[in-house]
Amino acid sequence: MTVSRRALVRNVLVAGTGLALASRTSWALVSDPWKGAADLVARIAPPRIPRRDFPISKYGAKPGIDVSAAIRKAIDACHREGGGRVVVPAGEYLTGAVHLKSRVDLHLEAGATLRFSQDPAHYPLVFTRWEGVELMNYSPLIYAFECEDVAVTGPGTLDGQADETHWWPWKGITTGQRADVTKNSDVPAPQIADRNQLFQQAEDGVPVAQRIYGPGHFLRPSFIEPYRCNRVLIEGVTIRNAPFWVTHPTLSTSVTVRGIKVISHGPNNDGCDPESCRGVLIEDCLFDTGDDCIALKSGRNADGRRLSAPVEDVVIRNCEMKDGHGGITIGSEISGGARNVFAEKCKLDSPNLERALRFKTNTLRGGVIENVYVRDIEIGNVKLAPIEIDLRYEPGDSGSFIPEVRNVTVERMRSAKSRHGLYIRGLEQAPVRNIVVRDSVFRGVEAGHVIEGTVELTMSNVTVEAAPKKEAKP
Repeated sequence: MTVSRRALVRNVLVAGTGLALASRTSWALVSDPWKGAADLVARIAPPRIPRRDFPISKYGAKPGIDVSAAIRKAIDACHREGGGRVVVPAGEYLTGAVHLKSRVDLHLEAGATLRFSQDPAHYPLVFTRWEGVELMNYSPLIYAFECEDVAVTGPGTLDGQADETHWWPWKGITTGQRADVTKNSDVPAPQIADRNQLFQQAEDGVPVAQRIYGPGHFLRPSFIEPYRCNRVLIEGVTIRNAPFWVTHPTLSTSVTVRGIKVISHGPNNDGCDPESCRGVLIEDCLFDTGDDCIALKSGRNADGRRLSAPVEDVVIRNCEMKDGHGGITIGSEISGGARNVFAEKCKLDSPNLERALRFKTNTLRGGVIENVYVRDIEIGNVKLAPIEIDLRYEPGDSGSFIPEVRNVTVERMRSAKSRHGLYIRGLEQAPVRNIVVRDSVFRGVEAGHVIEGTVELTMSNVTVEAAPKKEAKP
């Protein structure tokens, strides 16, 4: 059956307002907030998926050929029979977009590699979110909409096949090392006009049904995106060469991201971006990325305020971060706010990693970031600073929505080399309140701290060791 674009938009938008988020009743932060974190993790429910398998080989899949139809048939059969695992056996397979359904686990066995088509035509129009703004756009490579109990698991590999000639050039990128052709050419990056138009539509209140992109446009899709889903698991897989953000749970509840390896150095290749989600556990993961390793988000500007859905109740632990703009980041699409965030026992080390703990917002975003607790973070090399709080990110203070950052505690953080220790750029009209750093050591600091604006900062038992001065050459 052929469905027109108009019918698709109508059907998606009238499908309901999506799964309601869990009760917003806040759990009380006790005298030891970390006890609350343990309770939070206990409340994150795993997906309920029956133990039965649907191998894609049963539906015609063979290594070396396009298996899109076989995967679709296997998912349909699995869902129809009450759920289970859609199994990709060892071998290399090619596919277009994969759309999951409730109670379905896409499972990649050891030795399995699922390569995604480089042709945008294989990613149909769906309801999605792009840099914090809702729209109709190319389907994410793996997508679930308003589902319960969905998973992507297994020791196999997902390869988005984005590269210097596919997807990445839409940003103006010609290499996986973030070389921007706009610096060396008068030709603007293809996505610029679409990006500007989308953001303006959101500011003007254009209905989402009329924000239609996809074919003929240049806004790259996310890799894995469960949208308005409940009980989500992404576990074990290795993910490479994403067009855009890699794992992007959106407006979802009870999300677990465990033991994945993200190795993807393209533009905006954030490793994990939970956006407007409630109840998120990210643990035992490796991130080696072209942008932020983990970035918590809640919508951009007017669209974020329209939905007013914070990212909240998040635990990050035992992760390793290598290359990337920021290791553990909150923002910049943070207009809906962020609260109750816990990060512990993570290791970060790379001369290409720019910040370890990063907050980024501005007076166009607004939003409240509060109740952030970080402990036992080991940092080797980091370019700028182990801790950055920047309320002047990008446009700075040109807007009228005053951001707030408050109640942030960092303890037992250790770093070996950085330009600054703390890098905090607040605003006089937006005090940064109750920032506590204690029992921490910052070694190899080249230029001390940067603290601007109104900042309430308490440091106790904090050691800052200057980097050795370089001897002048004779």
